[in-house]
Amino acid sequence: MTSEIELYYWPTPNGWKISIALEEMALPYTLHLVDIGAGDQFKPDFLKIAPNNRMPAIIDPDGPDGAPVSIFESGAILQYLARKTGQFCGRTERERIAVDQWLMWQMGGLGPMAGQAHHFLKYAPSLEPPQDLPYAKDRYRSEVARLYGVLDRQLALAEFVAGDFFSIADMAIWPWASNWEGQEQTLDDKPNMARWLDHVAARPGVQRGRALAAEKRSDLSTDRKAQAMLFRRG
Repeated sequence: MTSEIELYYWPTPNGWKISIALEEMALPYTLHLVDIGAGDQFKPDFLKIAPNNRMPAIIDPDGPDGAPVSIFESGAILQYLARKTGQFCGRTERERIAVDQWLMWQMGGLGPMAGQAHHFLKYAPSLEPPQDLPYAKDRYRSEVARLYGVLDRQLALAEFVAGDFFSIADMAIWPWASNWEGQEQTLDDKPNMARWLDHVAARPGVQRGRALAAEKRSDLSTDRKAQAMLFRRG
C-alpha cells in the first residue's frame, strides 16, 4: 500500500501549488491545515518541518532510500514531486531547463512581487493605523504588470509556459496569475495569458487542488488578530 504524503497547507496561492501538484500527479495525501491567521505556522512542531514558518510543507514517508523526508519551500516541493513521479518536469534536458527557469521566475519574481502588490493594495490601507502608501502601491502594481507582459509574450510562443506540455512551472505560476484582478491588473492587452489561464483552469486536477479547503479562505483585511499573525516580525 502506498504511503500517503502529509501536506501542510492553507488555501493560498502558495498552498495551491502543492495541492494542484498532488492532484495532477495522483499522489495520495493526508491534509494538515496550517491556519496562518491563527498562528499555526509558528508552532514548534510545524517549525521542525518548515523553519521559515511558512507553508506549504510536506512529509513523504517514502522518501529517498525509503526513509521519510520533510520538505519546505513550494518550488523545492514541486521539483521533488516531479522527480519522484517522473511527471510534469520535461522529457528532455532542454525541456527540464525550460521548466526550471520558469519555476525560478515564479519563485523569485512573480510570487514575491504579486504578494507585495496584494499587501500594499489590499491589506496595508486597512491596518491600524492605515498604511496607504501610493509609492508602494504603484511600484508593485507596475512590476506585476511588467511580469505579466513577460508571461504573455512567452505564452505567444507555446501552449504552456515551458513549451507544449503542462508542467510544474504552470502549477507554480497559475495560482498567482489567476488572482490578477486582486493585483489590479488587466488582461485586455494579454490575450495569450488569458487563454492560458482558462486552459489551465479547465484541468480537473487544477480544479480539485484549487478547491481544497476553499471554505477556509476569508477576507483578512479587517481581521486584526489575523493581521497581527500574518504580518508579525520575527
